[in-house]
Amino acid sequence: MLFKFLKSSDVKTCEITPEKTYMNRRIFMQDSARIGAGAASLAAFGGGLIGASPAMAAGRKLENITRSGRYDTDERQTSYKAVTSYNNFYEFGTGKEDPARYAHRLNVRPWTVKVDGHVDHPGDYDLDDLIRPHALEERIYRMRCVEAWSMVIPWVGIPLSDMIKRLSPTSKAKYIRFETLVDKKQMPGQKRRVIDWPYAEGLRMDEAMNPLTLMAVGLYGETLPNQNGAPLRLVVPWKYGFKGIKSIVRISFVSRKPNTSWQGLAAHEYGFYANVNPAVDHPRWTQANERRIGEFRRRDTLMFNGYGDEVAHMYAGMNLKKYY
Repeated sequence: MLFKFLKSSDVKTCEITPEKTYMNRRIFMQDSARIGAGAASLAAFGGGLIGASPAMAAGRKLENITRSGRYDTDERQTSYKAVTSYNNFYEFGTGKEDPARYAHRLNVRPWTVKVDGHVDHPGDYDLDDLIRPHALEERIYRMRCVEAWSMVIPWVGIPLSDMIKRLSPTSKAKYIRFETLVDKKQMPGQKRRVIDWPYAEGLRMDEAMNPLTLMAVGLYGETLPNQNGAPLRLVVPWKYGFKGIKSIVRISFVSRKPNTSWQGLAAHEYGFYANVNPAVDHPRWTQANERRIGEFRRRDTLMFNGYGDEVAHMYAGMNLKKYY
């Protein structure tokens, strides 16, 4: 597993998005280097998503987004440039810059998601049909990567619980499993057997139903850039970033704990639960502290990434060093 870290000087303090710039992000985007400008993406919607043409540039503004602020952190947001240019997405390469360099190849329209397993409404869903009935929300989450760096990102999406309720899993469904697209022509990183493709992840059903768990279709008020997992990705803010599977094409409701990609590759390093826990170190580095991208100093890691009030009850009585 290869890792390449930015120097602190690579992300300047001046690149951190101030509130004024965020609120006027049209100007900000004109001044920012756009990544994957030729990539396809979701279009703006009025009361629901509208299909976008494959030639549409990434970063279309999303309208009618609700913002309750209930789960928001008030920490300074990471710059759009850093969020969209420093990523883990091995389907496009193992380097942090590879996704931004190669993800423009991915055509995200049309996009179909297969739903199967123990569910009353299985089928092949067009993404619009899967998302449209739900109101989009913006949530500002802390995000923590297992390599001990972190970001603060304003995601746009729908609670996964809303989607699950609509699909109506049966009582046999104890877990939910996700798969990423496999397409070597569009995703050149899949030509290497770094991972046993397709990339797969999973959640326990109560984790999937937790109000914090989000199916994201955008960030910073705009559609997801390809390198960030367009057109649909999972966001689970109390877990390490590798749980946030990108470019999802299959959702399966299963009775047994699914095998996940990183468990298959290195189970002693990447557990199924992947809860942010400063007391459980990765075998090759500490997890007790982290560096927020755009900052020089390191900070202490928060248990459950600071979301303990919302999620700790799900793990009551569990040995969190064993079930890491």
